[in-house]
Amino acid sequence: MSVTQRKIVPKPKALNCPSCGSQLELRGMGTAASIACGYCATTIDATNPQLQIIQKFDARFAIQPMIPLGSRGNLKGTVWEVIGFQQRGITVDGANYFWREYVLFNPFKGFRYLSEYNYHWSFVTPMPSLPAMGSRTGRATAQWGYDTFDHFQTAQATTYFVVGEFPWQVKVGEAVSTSDYVAPPKMLSSETTENEVTWSIGEYIAPQEIWSGFKLPNTPPVPVGIFANQPAPGAAAPTKQAPGRPWKFFLAMAAGLFLMMLAFGVMARQEQVFKDTFVFNPAATGEKSLVTKPFELKGGNGNVQIDIDTGLDNSWAYFSMALINEQTGDAVDFGREVGYYHGVDEGESWSEGDRHDDVIIPGIPGGRYYLRIEPDTDPPTPGASAINTRSVTYTVTVTRDVPFYFRYIFGIFLLFIPVIFMGRKSFSGSNFESQRWSESDHGTVPGMLPQSDDDEE
Repeated sequence: MSVTQRKIVPKPKALNCPSCGSQLELRGMGTAASIACGYCATTIDATNPQLQIIQKFDARFAIQPMIPLGSRGNLKGTVWEVIGFQQRGITVDGANYFWREYVLFNPFKGFRYLSEYNYHWSFVTPMPSLPAMGSRTGRATAQWGYDTFDHFQTAQATTYFVVGEFPWQVKVGEAVSTSDYVAPPKMLSSETTENEVTWSIGEYIAPQEIWSGFKLPNTPPVPVGIFANQPAPGAAAPTKQAPGRPWKFFLAMAAGLFLMMLAFGVMARQEQVFKDTFVFNPAATGEKSLVTKPFELKGGNGNVQIDIDTGLDNSWAYFSMALINEQTGDAVDFGREVGYYHGVDEGESWSEGDRHDDVIIPGIPGGRYYLRIEPDTDPPTPGASAINTRSVTYTVTVTRDVPFYFRYIFGIFLLFIPVIFMGRKSFSGSNFESQRWSESDHGTVPGMLPQSDDDEE
């Protein structure tokens, strides 16, 4: 079936309604095929010089358009005049659904339309040719340009009220078969009669843009529910793969951090520059601190790892330390506590703590350094057991430029934050899509299987 053009013939520039005698103001510059009187709602054949009445309408059912006829406004960079208005509706499962259409006219660009349902608006343009029809995921599609539109709904649309001028002979009670295909924020729509099929493409438009363009008073009504071509909040409508995308992002970034960790691990010198063993006797008198032999830290700024291995047994020790630059006297002070305890409780062996501890100090410039170490532990008490007077043997090892894996592990942990955020956003988008497609003939998002009765239970 091909797209046909409705015939437009010259007609008078000024008319009087043959039913009520009211003067009809023509706004479509002689292009109207029918005119609905704004006073008595009688529909007139504007192509007939005798002004034949097509239909009389009971004015008690008149509906007031939100954009008055004759209003001029700028939309999409063009000034349009509202010359016609109609209300149409469909019946689905015994329920009636109504929407409204406004005929827009510009003498250079012809006709366009505004469609409104539950305060959701679309700017509609007639299509010059047919889209390519197809199917995917078990439902029909329409291809137009680079966009593929999924079938949303097919129904019988009936005209319930008309007023103003129309580029075709419209009348109340006229019914056509309509089919809608969506690719938010766009929607393709076809209207089929016995003789012709016409296609149009609509694009979702914010109510504020219409109110601003036509300089309408007050604020526009807030849209109710989710409309067929309404874009998902903040982004284009997600596809069925959207819930997995955050984890793909996470895996890609985690893999990058892991490769960086391996690369820096391979490049790290891990040069041992000092190692020595010392003995600390808590019962000894005099100075407890000691100073190690100097050692060389090569290269520019880099980290230094200091390990402490002890022979502690059911005791603890605290090591107050300072890494001191021999040339400048600059010092980095730090302390480490080491403790190890073990025993048997009700036949079960237990242990806690560790005989070893280490610390990594970042950003240490190259140069000659030494360590000042001051150990401490519980002092011996008179009459205490020998274990409390036992000497503490400990070994200190200094290594230059070691791989610091914690930053990468912490980086992977931080990656969970955008994953959680993206996951919530994806879930929100998926829920939005589910609500959208629940109003369609299919009930499910394209590509998703319908839920079985067992799943619903």
